[in-house]
Formats: sequence, structure tokens, C-alpha cells
Amino acid sequence: MPNTRTATPAQPVFGPRLIAGLTGVFIAAIMAGFNNRVPALSLPDIRGAHGLGADAASWLDTVYLVGEITVQPFAAWFAITLSLRRYQLVLISAATLLGLLLPFAQSLPSMLLLRGLQGAVAGGLIPTLMMAALRFLPFHIRLHGLALFAMTATLAPNLAVWLAGVWTDQLFDWRWVYWQIVPLGMFSLALCAWGLPQDPPRHERFGQGNWIGHICLVTGLALLAIVLSQGVRLGWFHSTLICSALAGGLIATFAGLLSEWHHPSPFIRLQLLSRRNLGLGFTLFVGLLVVLMSGALLPLNFLAQVQGYRPLQSSAVGLTIGLPQLVLGSLVALLLYQPWMDARKVFATGLLIVAIACWLGAQITSEWMWHQFVAVQALQAIGQPMAVVSLLFLATSVVQPMEGPFVSGLVNMLRAFGTALGSALVTQLILIQSHFHSDMLLDSMARAGAALGMHEDQLMTLSDAVTTQAVTLATADAYRALSVLALMLIPLTLCLTPVTPPSPPSRSPE
Repeated sequence: MPNTRTATPAQPVFGPRLIAGLTGVFIAAIMAGFNNRVPALSLPDIRGAHGLGADAASWLDTVYLVGEITVQPFAAWFAITLSLRRYQLVLISAATLLGLLLPFAQSLPSMLLLRGLQGAVAGGLIPTLMMAALRFLPFHIRLHGLALFAMTATLAPNLAVWLAGVWTDQLFDWRWVYWQIVPLGMFSLALCAWGLPQDPPRHERFGQGNWIGHICLVTGLALLAIVLSQGVRLGWFHSTLICSALAGGLIATFAGLLSEWHHPSPFIRLQLLSRRNLGLGFTLFVGLLVVLMSGALLPLNFLAQVQGYRPLQSSAVGLTIGLPQLVLGSLVALLLYQPWMDARKVFATGLLIVAIACWLGAQITSEWMWHQFVAVQALQAIGQPMAVVSLLFLATSVVQPMEGPFVSGLVNMLRAFGTALGSALVTQLILIQSHFHSDMLLDSMARAGAALGMHEDQLMTLSDAVTTQAVTLATADAYRALSVLALMLIPLTLCLTPVTPPSPPSRSPE
């Protein structure tokens, strides 16, 4: 039987060259985040350029999510098997080429194919950032690497709002929505080629992998991604497609996980979840990602529907959260390094700050413009890195270096699912509450109109005001719900196992 525990590659010397390589990996991960968010925000312009309807164009985001979510759990395994450097160079080159080609796709099938491949490539790039941080960074600065990984959830989605506005509303060229990654890809490629060490490939692992479990999981995750992406549009259980995809996805995913549990060389080591900080921590991670929709989805949705904002006009809302992450992530890491600091309390404080931000957001009125959101978004900018970086520290501190690739795959699969789940839940909540408030307001308006003897045309002129108020009230309800969810997560954070902060290496006496 082949030996599945081959020697770990030698640890390279941490210096300028390795720092350059890690910077390239970070840029590639941020580039993947832009690939996801910017085209999604610019979808109306893409639709207009190609003459696509809203229903058909919605599948561009769906196939991207399918590609991303089916690759992420296995990315670290392939990076080890092919060697991180080769793997990274191939995927960055593919991402750059796809970004260059996508604007030239003319038919919907070709666009769906290229967009799905782009999602798969992006799904392979993000997990390697955590994998590289856990492997290459010395323990006493590893938290700063995890802070960089946290930026893929806090910086990239918010900075993407400004980028989408620049390409479509300043340059007036939707093609830059895809071309934006070409210079980033070339720069990242050069850094990775020079800075990452070349490990020997381990092709023997292809014969050891659980390919039956892999096929089941890929199939199941793809079907569940379709459910989350298309559920709101198709009416969930009123759609045969959604019901069939949900049933098939659950069965295939369960079969894949069962196969992985019993296989001697799994892609995903599920036994790691028996550790409290991983099992409970990952549950908290999904809940946290749903809560973070309060900073990204809610204000943008409100400003677009009620005030008619384009992405560029809403960019300040995203930048208020995004730009501070360049500094705040490392500041949180420095805080967690203090010997007197309890990461669980930092995590809980971050959730509390986000809950307060949501409570302030629930005071929204139909008169709010972008500047009314500044205080809300500023609190989000502080609370989000406190929660995300602390959670990553608590979870990864119970992981051995050889287990890092397994954890990286799990974290990123949950990140993609949590984001898709949060978007679906919040969108559905706003839809339901908008209908509820609209019906209540229309009923009250009809009774008042009858009492005052108003004509039908007079009542019709008030319908736009009713829609505006319904969306406003629904947004306030969503803020309240996410605030409650953030508060509910706080007691669970205190149930995590405390972790001693890492200490810097002691200096030898001269």
C-alpha cells in the first residue's frame, strides 16, 4: 500500500523573496474576490451590452458560484499534489486569460462557459492564501497572514462597489469589469514566480485520492449552489428545478461526506470538526457571514431601490468599510498577540459592535442617502475585522501545520456557502417583508381614500410612495433581524476553547 504520509517539504527561509511570493498569493486572492463581486454589481450593464433578459443573465452569477464552490474544498489538496508554485502560476495565468477573453464572448452559452471556468479558477486561488499563511509564516506573525485572508471577506467585496462604478459610470466601458484583473494577474504572476519556493510535485497522491467521494461532493455542492443562487428568483419550493436540485444536492453531498469520513486519504478530513474550536467555530463562521450581509447587501440594495443609486454613487458606503481593513486587520492581530488578551472577548466585542451598527441601521427612513450610512458603516468597519480575525485565530490555533490544507478547504467552502446563504436569506426576508408592508400600506391607503372620497388616479399617484416605504420598512426589519442574530452568536463565542496568544521568539543573549 502506498505511503500517504510523505515528508513535508522543507520550510523555506522567511525573507524578502518569500514575502514577495506571499504578496503575489494575496493579490491573486483579492483578484478572485473582484472577479466575483464586480461583474455581479455590473450585471445590468452587461445585460444591456448583450441584450440579455434578467432571468437569463442571472445564470452568469449562478455558474460562477457553482465553479467557485465546487473547487474550493479541494484546492489545497491539488496545490500540494502539483506543488503550490506550479498550481498558483497555472491558475493565475488562466484567470488572466479568462478575464481577457470574457468581453469577446457574444452568445449566452459561451458567456456561461467562460464565467463558470472563471469561478472555478477563482475558487482555487482563495484557499491557497490561508494555506500559504499557515505554512510559511512564523508562528509569531501568522496572525497577520490570517488578517490578510480576512480581507477577502471584508476588503474585496466592499472595494468592488467602487470599482464597478468606475468602470461603468466613469470610463463607460463595461469590458473593464473583466479586464480589471489583467494587470493584477500579471503582477501577481511575477511575484509568485519569483518568490514562491518550488516544491517537488507529489503525483502519487492522484492514486490515493477518494475520487468517488470527490465526484459526489462536486455534484452535491454544485446542485446546492444552484438552489442558493436561484431560489429567490424561482420561488424556492414552488419550483421543480429548485426542489430537484435540493434533493439531489443533499443526497450527493451526504454520500460524498460519508465516503470522505471512511476513506484513508480524504480530500476533506471531517474528523477535525470534533475539535470544539473547529466544529463550533465553523458554525459561528457561517452565522457571521450571514450577519455581514448587513454591511454589504442592505445599504446597497436600499440605495439602488429607493434612491436609484448606481454603483459609483454607492461607492462611499463600501469604501467606508473596505479601506480601513488595510490597517484594522493587522491592528486586531497585534491586539490578539497581547498576553492578557482573550480572543473570545475580542470576537464577542466585534459581534456586539456589528449588532449596534445594525440597530442604528434599523432607524432608516426613506430620506436616507449615502452619508446617513457613514456611522453605520464605520461601526461595521471596526466590528468586522475584530470578529473575523479573532475567529480565524481561535480556529487555526488548534490545527497542526500538516492539517492546514484540510482546514483551508473547509474554511473556504463555508465562506462561499455562508455568503451565498446570507445573500439568499436576506434577499428573501426583504422580499417577504416588502410584500407584507406594501399590503398593509395599500390597505390603509384604500380605506383612507374611501373615507376622503379620493379618485382612483389620485390613489395611483401614491403607489410609488407606498413602494418606497415598504422597501424602507423591510430594510429596517432586516437590520433588526441581523442585529438579533449577531447578539445570539455572542454566547456561543464564549463557549470556544481559550487559546494562549503566540509569543515572539526570545532573543539569544549576545
